[in-house]
Amino acid sequence: MSKLNQILGIGMLWVISLCWITPAAAQPMTEVQALVAKERVPMLDSMKALVEIESGSSDREGLDRIAALIGQRLQALGGKVEFIEAGADIYRMFDTPDKPGKTVRATFNGKGKHKILLLAHMDTVYPRGMLAQQPFRIDGDRAFGLGIADDKQGIALIFHTIAVLNAMNFRDYGTLTVLINGDEEISSPGSRHLITKMGAEHDAVLSFEGGGGPTVDQIRLATSGIGAATINVRGRASHAGAAPERGVNALYELAHQVMQARDLSKPEVGTHVNWTLARAGVVRNMIPPGAQAQADIRVDIVADLDGIENTLRERIKNKLLPESEVKLEFERRRPPLQATDASRALGAHAAKIYTELGQKLIVRDRPTGGGTDAAFAALSQKSPVLEGFGLRGFGAHTTDAEYVLLGSIEPRMYLAVRMIMDIAQDKAK
Repeated sequence: MSKLNQILGIGMLWVISLCWITPAAAQPMTEVQALVAKERVPMLDSMKALVEIESGSSDREGLDRIAALIGQRLQALGGKVEFIEAGADIYRMFDTPDKPGKTVRATFNGKGKHKILLLAHMDTVYPRGMLAQQPFRIDGDRAFGLGIADDKQGIALIFHTIAVLNAMNFRDYGTLTVLINGDEEISSPGSRHLITKMGAEHDAVLSFEGGGGPTVDQIRLATSGIGAATINVRGRASHAGAAPERGVNALYELAHQVMQARDLSKPEVGTHVNWTLARAGVVRNMIPPGAQAQADIRVDIVADLDGIENTLRERIKNKLLPESEVKLEFERRRPPLQATDASRALGAHAAKIYTELGQKLIVRDRPTGGGTDAAFAALSQKSPVLEGFGLRGFGAHTTDAEYVLLGSIEPRMYLAVRMIMDIAQDKAK
């Protein structure tokens, strides 16, 4: 039996088993099941096409190619497509490229009143040339590929979710908007303000980052806020052997600064400050004239970023070497996504839909350290924002082990379709 026939066979078994599990299910659900099963193999083709375009966050040529493909696919599905470049409101950080990747926005107009926003991103952490080490391939129930879990599966899942809605001629939403950006992996410097604006204009936001791992099937209502702190020290160079006393040792001052800022983590409230990078000096026999250290910061609430920054700015005033110059750069890379009553209610509805499949969906309302663009969508949004509607997978940000679970295609697509239908029809209470 060919691999294609095997895949089709698995899809049919999935439909048969679900019909057996839910014999009393309403006919529309049965229709969704059948259409979702038909999208399984086309979705594999979509993931393959997306994976085969390298699209690192600094690879503008690759990002333009994949944006063009995404735009073509969304237009073919009936969307009004726009390509949006970063504007004057770009938030520049230490790793922001001169020209971040553009954002693709597609608008689908319906006959209802509710506005729903679907989020995903097209960029990856991988530099050009790494695709050869991790091409698209299928091995058992796993599809491997560069960036497939984070987040090309999410893009493909949005394509085929809309294809199912189209096949049903479902237009009960007011507006269904798809927003796919090209700078998520570098904290969305060019798209964050657009995501925030679009989030505020919609009644619900579903983000299609991965939906758990090999043993966890979940969506998320909360993610961590991410910051970065950089301490820069300027000293004075001098001969390390002949005249060390004439220098001002920037490395000594940096060590002092890091040591007096090593106690800022408060795990009990979700605050983590870890100094992770440092460099100093020019050559071995010179008193180092400059030094730098960087910290990774994770928080559960926005106010904690302010508190950490204020503490650091106060502490750097205490210097070991009075003649040294110490400066702090503080970046707010992502706000946290915080669970709300509205998101908890919609998350509970998602879990209820999953029971129609005889499966359990974990709704996680505490962050686990990762950040997300869904948090930008929630900044000015009182309506629910949910993360993790993508496929289950593993190995994001690795060189040879990133994959998605093929067995999660049908249940995850079913969940996305049903959620859009129920939100549009005001049934998601």
